[in-house]
Amino acid sequence: MISRNVHLLIYVSVLVIILQSPTTQAQSSVSEQTLSLADALELANKNDPWLKGSELSQTEMKSLAVAAGQLPDPKMSVGLMGMGADTFHFNQEGMTQLAVGVSQMFPRGQSRSLNRERLNTLAQQYPHQRQNRKAELAVQVSQLWLSAYQARQSIQLINDNRSLFEYLVDVVEASYVSVSGNTRQQDLIRAQLELTRLDDRLTTLYQDQEQAMQQLNQYLGHYGVNQPDTDIDFYNGSAAQQPVVSTELPNIQLIQSPLLDGTNFVDNNRIHQLLSDHPAVKALQQRIEAEQVGVALARQKYKPEWGVNASYGYRANADNGMQRADLMTVGITFDLPLFSKNRQDQELKAAISSAEAIETEKDLLLRKMMASLQTNQALLNRLKQRQALYNKQLLPQMSEQAEVALTAYTNDDGDFAEVVRARIAELNARIDALKINIDIAKTKIKLNYLLMTNPKQVVTATPENSND
Repeated sequence: MISRNVHLLIYVSVLVIILQSPTTQAQSSVSEQTLSLADALELANKNDPWLKGSELSQTEMKSLAVAAGQLPDPKMSVGLMGMGADTFHFNQEGMTQLAVGVSQMFPRGQSRSLNRERLNTLAQQYPHQRQNRKAELAVQVSQLWLSAYQARQSIQLINDNRSLFEYLVDVVEASYVSVSGNTRQQDLIRAQLELTRLDDRLTTLYQDQEQAMQQLNQYLGHYGVNQPDTDIDFYNGSAAQQPVVSTELPNIQLIQSPLLDGTNFVDNNRIHQLLSDHPAVKALQQRIEAEQVGVALARQKYKPEWGVNASYGYRANADNGMQRADLMTVGITFDLPLFSKNRQDQELKAAISSAEAIETEKDLLLRKMMASLQTNQALLNRLKQRQALYNKQLLPQMSEQAEVALTAYTNDDGDFAEVVRARIAELNARIDALKINIDIAKTKIKLNYLLMTNPKQVVTATPENSND
C-alpha cells in the first residue's frame, strides 16, 4: 500500500513539473482569433458612424455659412394697373398700364457677414469634437480590452492551479482509500470542494470575458454596407468562436509623467493650461466664439433693413391716336426699429445670456476634468504602492507560506486545510496582482485622455510580454 508521504512526494514532483512547464492549460488554440489592443483601436476608428456623421454635419454647417452670406433673391412683379372696370379696354383710361417691377432687399447692417462668420465658427467645432470622440473611443475600447485581458489571464492562472488541485484530489483520495494512509475524510472533501469552487470561479471569469468582448463588439463591428477589410469575424453567434484578446499586455506610457509624479509639487496653473488645450474644451470655445458673434448679430437688428424697387409701366395709345408715355417708378423702402423694447432688446439679452451660459458650461467641464485628473492621479499613486508591495513582499511571502504549509503537512506536522488555504491565498494574491496591473493601465489611459491634445496620445504603449 502507498503511504500518505509517498503520495505527497508524487504530488510535489508533479507540482514542480507543472510550475516549470509552459501554459499547458491555456484556453487558446491555433485556430483561435486574437485581437491586439492596437487592432481594436484601429477598428473602432474605422467603424464609428459618429465620426462620419460629424463630417456630414460640418459640411452642412459650411454650406449654410455660404448661403447665409448671400443677398436674398430679388422679387419680380407683373401687374395690370388702372384698367377701367366698365369695359376692361386696355386703352380706355390714361393710367391703364402693364407694369413690370423688380425689388431687392438688403439685410440689416452687417448681418450677412456676421451670420456667415457665426456659422463658420460653429463649423470649426466639429474637428475638435471628432478628436475628442476618437480619444473617448480609445478610452472605452481600451478599458473593455483590458477587462477582457484581465479575465483571460485570470482564467489561465486558475487553470494552472486547477491542475494542482486535481492532482491533490487524486493523491488525497489514494491516501484515503489505502489501508496505511492517515488522510481524513474531511481532507478529501476539502480538496474536492476547493476544486468545485475553482470551477465556479472559472465560469464567472468566462462570463466576464464574454461580456467584455460583446461590449467591445459595439465599437468594432461594422453594421453598414461599406465594411472595412479585417480578418476578424464579429458576427459568429457562437461564444466559443468569438475572438479573444491577445496575451500581450501593452505597457501604457503616461504622458506628462513628470507633472503627475507624486513626489513633485502639482502646478495647478500648468494643469489648467493643459486641460484648456483639450479638444472637448476647444469645441466649447468655438461655440462661445460663435455665440459672441451672435451677440454682434443681435445688435444689427437695431439697424433698418433697406430695399430698392423699380418698375416699368407700358401704356397703350389713346383711341384718338394720341401717344401716351410709358411710366417709370423707382423707390426705396426701409423699416423703422422704433419699438425695440420688447423685441430687439430682448433678443440681444437672450444672445448675451446664451454666450454666458456656454461660458459656465466650459467652466464646469474644466472643473470636472480637474477633479477627475486629481482623483485618478491619487489612485495611480496608491496602485503603484500596492504593486510594489505585491511584487517585493506579498507574492514572495504567499509562495513561501504555501511551500511551508505543504512541507509541514508532508512531515505530519501540519493540517491539510492549512495547505489548501495557503495555496488558495497564493492564487488569490496572483489574481489581485494582475488586477492591480490592469487598474494601473486603465488609470494611465484615463489620465492620458485628460491631458492629451492628440487622440493617439491616449494609448501610447509598447508591447510587454505577459509572461515576463
